[in-house]
Amino acid sequence: MKLVFATHNNNKLEEVKQLLPAHIELLSLTDIGCTEEIKETGSTLEENAYIKARYVKTHYSLNCFADDSGLEIDALDGAPGVISARYAGPQKDNEANIQKVWGNLKNHTDKSAQFRTVIAVCIDETEWDCEGVVRGALIDEKRGEGGFGYDPIFIPQGYAQTFAQLGSDVKNKISHRAKATQLFLSRLKEIID
Repeated sequence: MKLVFATHNNNKLEEVKQLLPAHIELLSLTDIGCTEEIKETGSTLEENAYIKARYVKTHYSLNCFADDSGLEIDALDGAPGVISARYAGPQKDNEANIQKVWGNLKNHTDKSAQFRTVIAVCIDETEWDCEGVVRGALIDEKRGEGGFGYDPIFIPQGYAQTFAQLGSDVKNKISHRAKATQLFLSRLKEIID
């Protein structure tokens, strides 16, 4: 089965590819020749995920899923949330985003946060979405070389290392994206069996 993951982000693509069964051929937006940027104009993760999935389904007539993820910080009322990738500006600079988080948390003792992913799916005439959440806390220094985005400053609950330190084997079992993907795969199996 061919399935498009509506992303140009190779980090996300590889993360999800490792979770999919071998009989599903996962294609990226690049693979299908979609070079245009799909504008994420939604005000929620759910809206943005559906915008991307529906775009591919409408313009390319291919079965598709899309995700949107965000870091939601308790002390900042869920910010940066839907704008996590562009928190410090449209250039999507990971370092600038981390620095802005640290600056906004400077006067807060509560560092609790969560990563949340929503996956929107458009297969044939069916649409549905799944959510995955991983709770944890932020730290005031970067640790680890792996991962991307906020991974070097996020320690998931029950662990002593950041996502960047844990490596992809562990992260792909416990992350927000992994949890949402497992729900997605369970539902997909029901549909294609």
